[in-house]
Amino acid sequence: MNCIAKTLGRGSYFEAMIASPLFRVLTTVLSCTTFAAGAASADEAATAAECQARGGVPNLTAKLRAGGEVRIAYLGGSITAQDGWRPKTLNWFRQQYPAAQVSEINAAIGGTGSDLGAFRLQHDVLAQKPDLLFVEFAVNDSGAPPEQIYRCMEGIVRQTWRHDPATDICFVYTLEGGMLETLQQGRLPRSVSATEKIAGHYGIPSINLGLEVARLEKAGKLVFKGEKPRTEAEKAALGDKILFSPDGVHPYTDSGHQVYLEAVVRSFAKFQGVGKPAPHELRAPFVADNWEEAKMVPLSQAKLSPGWRRLQAPADSLARSFGDRLPELWVAREPGEGVSFKFRGTTARIYDLVGPDCGQVTIAVDDRAPMVAPRFDAFCTYHRLATLSVAEGLPAGVHTVKITIHPEQPDKVKILSQRNEKMDDPKRFNGTAWYAGGLLLIGELME
Repeated sequence: MNCIAKTLGRGSYFEAMIASPLFRVLTTVLSCTTFAAGAASADEAATAAECQARGGVPNLTAKLRAGGEVRIAYLGGSITAQDGWRPKTLNWFRQQYPAAQVSEINAAIGGTGSDLGAFRLQHDVLAQKPDLLFVEFAVNDSGAPPEQIYRCMEGIVRQTWRHDPATDICFVYTLEGGMLETLQQGRLPRSVSATEKIAGHYGIPSINLGLEVARLEKAGKLVFKGEKPRTEAEKAALGDKILFSPDGVHPYTDSGHQVYLEAVVRSFAKFQGVGKPAPHELRAPFVADNWEEAKMVPLSQAKLSPGWRRLQAPADSLARSFGDRLPELWVAREPGEGVSFKFRGTTARIYDLVGPDCGQVTIAVDDRAPMVAPRFDAFCTYHRLATLSVAEGLPAGVHTVKITIHPEQPDKVKILSQRNEKMDDPKRFNGTAWYAGGLLLIGELME
């Protein structure tokens, strides 16, 4: 997916996710293989299991058994954002360990992958001091090349253990319809294979939630996609089969996500007794250009033109909606208003919003030719989180960035027509606004 156009959930992000080329993942064989913390099998990527225990989660287990406060973080996309496997597993931990005070860190945003995850990890997760970090990006990373997955997933691991080496991590792999055949053939698709290499390198346990789904579908015991039956005839036709999802991606809470929960429960039973509580070793990197240095910097640390205005909750509705994700939220509306900054590093993006009243911006990096990037797309009947790609893979060094609001609006009628959408109120769509909240950097901001 083009990073410039990449948008992140709120509102109907499930629809945006389904319409995008975001999928391909996972594989099968329902047994659990246990490895020592650093000993990943050479054949591991070729032969999948429902779980790979590797180094287990001994620090988490010790804290749960001792009682006291335990924080479990969920970093992922819309499948994790649902009222599904995330709250179900949280409740399971609470039931299994009633003496512990188990709380949740919900860091799931629909339509996002491990690339944004590496940037927002500190703000959304690590600042809240998790004891366990679940990472779920298999579906949303399916369109990414393995090299990008290595960089991003390793960045998440290294940032986490640099922050607190006692934090346990568990990779979780969900699925969508295009993965069923691959799973049923016992093969690992690209994104999971790439993620498993990072898991093996660091001794991180993983759970493949989709394997049992694929097995049940192949056995005729599960319907992967369909509407819930309304009539007696439809109920009779479904019989005792499990109805997994309405769209081939997001499971039904009471059925599909229950299958996911049971996979986690089986896997954690296999994790028991694996490893001893100890700080995790931050060993030599798997790839030298991993995103350990990815960070989110508040927009106000850059140089803003005079026309910017900060939006504050609870007075502003957008600040109320997105204030938990963006470090802060600013808006500029007039052409020529902009932001400029210097950074030492290789990559820069802006964490912003797209929406009905948004326009487009002109991006100038060093002495490169300026480019125009719209902050409006075919889903912009509402505001939602987005990332604006400014510069990717620059030579290491100091770079200068200037971004200004373009004087012309994009052709919003034409763009909306791509999805047969129309302007319900032309006044609502009029404008060249730019809403932004943070700089996403591989490197350091310079004064």
